[in-house]
Amino acid sequence: MESNCSLIQEIEQDLARIAAQMAHEEMPTKPMKWFPASSLSLLTSVSTRISHLLNSTDPSSVSLDEAMADQILSLTDSVSLLLRSQTPITKHLIKAYSSQVSLDPETAHPKLVISPGGDSATYTHAWQELEDLPGRFDTTLNAISLQGFSDGRHYWEVDVTGKTYWELGLTYPTIARKGDAEDCWLGRGKESWCVEFFDGEYTAWHGGVPHQLPVTRRFRRIGILCSFPAGTVTFLGADDTTPLFCFCAGGFTHPLHLAVCPGHDHGGANVNPVVICSST
Repeated sequence: MESNCSLIQEIEQDLARIAAQMAHEEMPTKPMKWFPASSLSLLTSVSTRISHLLNSTDPSSVSLDEAMADQILSLTDSVSLLLRSQTPITKHLIKAYSSQVSLDPETAHPKLVISPGGDSATYTHAWQELEDLPGRFDTTLNAISLQGFSDGRHYWEVDVTGKTYWELGLTYPTIARKGDAEDCWLGRGKESWCVEFFDGEYTAWHGGVPHQLPVTRRFRRIGILCSFPAGTVTFLGADDTTPLFCFCAGGFTHPLHLAVCPGHDHGGANVNPVVICSST
C-alpha cells in the first residue's frame, strides 16, 4: 500500500512537471522530436506493454473448456483459503503499531460524557454545564484525543457494537470547533479524515468529499491505521481486517489526533458508547 501511494505521488509530480513544461514551451512542428530519445523509448515500451495487457485480457479472446474452468474455480478456492489463513498474521502485524490514547474531556461537546479513563464517549440528552473552553466542540458531537502523533505508524481500534450511527477518524488540532460551520464535522474540512456509519451505510469523508463504501455488514470494531512515512489513513473492519477505505494524503502538516463522534441516540437505537479498545 505504501509503495503504491509513493508511486502515485511520483507519477502526479511527473505529470505536474510535464504540464508546466508544456504550458511554458511552444510545441515544435514535429512533436515527437520534442521528447528526448530516452523518453520516446520509455513511451514505446509502456505503450507495447499496455497493448499486450489489453489484448491478453480481452474477454472475447478467452476460451475456457470445462476442465480449465474447474481448475480456475479450484485455484480461486485455494487463494481464498490462503487469504483467510493470513488474517491472524495480518492482525498481529497491524496491532504491532497500536498506540495508547485517551479522549480529552476539555474538547468534548457538552452532550458527551467522557469516561474517567478517557476511553469512551457516550451521548446524553442533558446539556452539561461545562466551561466553554476554546478547544471544546459546541455544535458537533465530537471529542478528540489528548495525545497527538507526528511520525511513525499508529493503530487504534474502537468498539462500535450495537450502534446505528457513529463517525471515527483522525484530525489535526486545527479543526474548527465552534458554530455550525461544515468544517466542524469530521471529514468535511481538509483538517480531518473519517468514516461515517449511518443506518447501515458507510461513507468515507475528507475535504467535504463523500465516498460511499460498498459494505453492508456491521462490524463490532473499527480499526484506524495511519502511516506518516506513506502519508496514509486507513480504515478497517477490525473483526477480520476487512479493508474499508484508504486516504492517500501524501503527507501531514500537523500532529494527528484520534477523533470520535458517537452520534445522537437515534430514537433509542444508538445509546451505546464508542469505546477505544486496549492496545494490548
